[in-house]
Amino acid sequence: MKIAFVGLGRMGAGMTHRLLDAGHEVHAWNRSEGPRATLASQGGRPAESLEELVANLGEGRRAVWVMVPSGDVTEQTIDHVAGLLREGDILIDGGNSRFTDGKRRSAALAERGIVFVDAGTSGGVWGYQVGYCLMVGGPDEAIAHLAPVLKDLAPPDGWLHCGPAGAGHFVKMVHNGIEYGLMQAYAEGFEIMHASEYELDEGAIAKLWMQGSVVRSWLLELLGLAFDADPGLGSIRGYVEDSGEGRWTVEQAIDTAVPAPVIALSLMLRQRSRQDDSYSAKVNAALRQQFGGHAVKDA
Repeated sequence: MKIAFVGLGRMGAGMTHRLLDAGHEVHAWNRSEGPRATLASQGGRPAESLEELVANLGEGRRAVWVMVPSGDVTEQTIDHVAGLLREGDILIDGGNSRFTDGKRRSAALAERGIVFVDAGTSGGVWGYQVGYCLMVGGPDEAIAHLAPVLKDLAPPDGWLHCGPAGAGHFVKMVHNGIEYGLMQAYAEGFEIMHASEYELDEGAIAKLWMQGSVVRSWLLELLGLAFDADPGLGSIRGYVEDSGEGRWTVEQAIDTAVPAPVIALSLMLRQRSRQDDSYSAKVNAALRQQFGGHAVKDA
């Protein structure tokens, strides 16, 4: 199948490479030249501009997959690409956009005859090797048209048409919220072991738990690799960003009155990790000193 990609970052580059390996005709544009050159070396067809990218798709129904950071960049890119498409063409947003943005974009593009598909994409830098888990939203006929690409991007049984536009990114949002909670549980468990009286080989324990344990997972496998590269994780600062999906999951839980304390707290602990010195902790220390005469540490 012929398809165009916009964005050859860590995910986009792996996705285009995987499609090229499967025999698809892949066109792509990226702001910087290096990834375009890499694509060409793999048999892909880079373009110098978005206008050239769409033109190179020729006649027939065109499909353009946008794989850029969520937010204003995605908004501007979709607007630009949509202006180059014609009625019946398909525009796919594979980034981590909020599902409500997908619903809005679908309605706006439908007025121009352009079909919108949202594709929540999980797999990270390992996706090229093991495949990408794809959570897709959009019209049945558009998903059927894209099925050859979806099939080859994903591992066996690794993609699902979740529902209408917005459903794909909604499922991916909840997926990432769950991921926050899983990661925090592992982090707390390994810290308890790290602080114990025993000199434990945490990397060996991570690998042990991969052998039939009820807590085995790909995240735990990756943690084992992290310990292999840096035992004790001494070179890593405990600073954890969040890219939005965890926040949106918590907001959705509040909006629908669904209790989600684990996901909510895991998000807040990520926020706490980015503080050099918590002001709330200062307030707690000051209160303990005032009511109990407890010692405080100088700043």
